[in-house]
Amino acid sequence: MAAAADLSQIVKAYDVRGVVPDQWDEALAELFGAAFVQVTGAAAIVVGHDMRPSSPALSRAFGRGAAARGVDVTEIGLCSTDQLYYASGALGLPGAMFTASHNPAQYNGIKMCRAGAAPVGQDTGLTEIRELAERWLQEGAPGPAATPGTVTTRETLSDYAAHLRSLVDLTSVRPLKVVVDAGNGMGGHTVPTVFEGLPLTLVPMYFELDGTFPNHEANPLDPANIVDLQRRVREESADLGLAFDGDADRCFVVDERGEPVSPSAITALVAARELARNGGKGTVIHNLITSWTVPEVVRENGGTPVRTRVGHSFIKAEMARSGAIFGGEHSAHYYFKDFWNADTGMLAALHVLAALGGQPGPLSALVAQYDRYTGSGEINSTVADQQASLAAIRAAYGDRDDVTLDDLDGLTVTAADWWFNVRPSNTEPLLRLNAEARDDATMTKIRDEVLAIIRA
Repeated sequence: MAAAADLSQIVKAYDVRGVVPDQWDEALAELFGAAFVQVTGAAAIVVGHDMRPSSPALSRAFGRGAAARGVDVTEIGLCSTDQLYYASGALGLPGAMFTASHNPAQYNGIKMCRAGAAPVGQDTGLTEIRELAERWLQEGAPGPAATPGTVTTRETLSDYAAHLRSLVDLTSVRPLKVVVDAGNGMGGHTVPTVFEGLPLTLVPMYFELDGTFPNHEANPLDPANIVDLQRRVREESADLGLAFDGDADRCFVVDERGEPVSPSAITALVAARELARNGGKGTVIHNLITSWTVPEVVRENGGTPVRTRVGHSFIKAEMARSGAIFGGEHSAHYYFKDFWNADTGMLAALHVLAALGGQPGPLSALVAQYDRYTGSGEINSTVADQQASLAAIRAAYGDRDDVTLDDLDGLTVTAADWWFNVRPSNTEPLLRLNAEARDDATMTKIRDEVLAIIRA
C-alpha cells in the first residue's frame, strides 16, 4: 500500500469501493476488519461475499482481522447483499458484505452494517473505520487479543428464502411465466431457492456466477443492460421479466410486452400492498425524484407519504425515525420495515408476482394505474461549476409566481403541472436532472429549458 495513508479515494459515503489490488488488497481488508469491530464494539460479526474473483480472499482477510481482535466470525459465504442484511437482522450481528455491486470485475468493496442491518455510513461509523485503518497503516496494527475469536461457517440461504416468503403469500396466485436476468450476479444464487415450489415457470438468463460479467454489466438501470431480457420476455410470451444487479439487492421489472416498468410505479404498487397488509395505515418513504404518483397512491390507500433526500442512508434513517412500513427509491432500491428497514429487491419482486398473479390481467394494465405522469429519467450533464449552474436555474425560476422552490436535495422547482429536480453528484463534476409533467409535451419543454441553462 502507499506510504501516505489516505483512504479517502476508496472509503465513500456509504461503503468501501476500489480497484483490487491497485487501491486495496487483503492486508487492508484485514485492517478494515479490525477497525470495524473496534468501532462497532461487536463481540461477534457475520461476513458474506459475492461472486467476484477477489471476494472470497478479501472476505476471509476481513474475518481474520476481526478474529485477531477476539471477535467471533460467522462466514455465510456466497450471498446477495440483502441475504447478508437478513443474516445481520436474524442473528442480531453487525455484518460486512464484500461486493462492488454493478462495478466492473476489477473492483471490489465492503457494505457494512450494525446489528439488525442498521447502516454504517460516513456519519455512522465509516469515517472512524477509515481513520483507524489509516493510522494503523502508518503505525502498525495493534497486537492480537489474548484469546482470538472463532471463525465458523453457516448456511443462511434457505432461512432467507423462507423469511421473504413468510412476508408475501404466493400460494394462491395463478401460474406465471417469469424470465429472470441475473447478469451473472448473485440473483443466480438466490432466485432458484426463493422461487422453489411456487407456481412459477422460471426462464433463467445468465445464472452462472461470474464476476467478470461476460454478457453485460450487471446494472439494470442502464437500458443497454436489459435489452436481452426484453427480447427474451417477448420470445417466451412470458408474463414479466426481472433483472437483478450484481449483488442482487436491486430489482428492475419489465412487462409482458418487454417494456420497462418505472421503479416509481413499482414503489407505488408495493406501497399500496404494504398499506393493505397494515390495515390501511402507515408511513411510506419516497425520495424526491420518485414520481408524483407515489405520494398520491400512498394517500389514496390511507398512508402518510414522507419525502426524503436521495441515498439509502437518508431513507434508512428516516424509516427508523418515522417507523415507516416501506420505502422506495427511483433507483430500484426498496426498503421494508419487516426486513429490518433494509433494502431487498427480491421482496419487491415477490410483491409484483403476487399482485400480478392475484388478478387476471397483464402486468402492463396492472401498473398503468401506478404510472400517471411522464418522466424524463435521470439526465447527467458535466459542468465546470455545480453551484454556478444551480444559481442560474434559481435565477431563471425564482421570481415566478406559479412555482415553489425547495432545497431538500439540490434544487426542486414545482408548478401545478410539472416539477424538476437538479442535484449535484457528490463524486463527479455532474448535475443530475429529473423532470416530470402531466403530459409529454410539457415534460419535454421543461426538460429542454433546464438543460439549456445547465449546458449554456
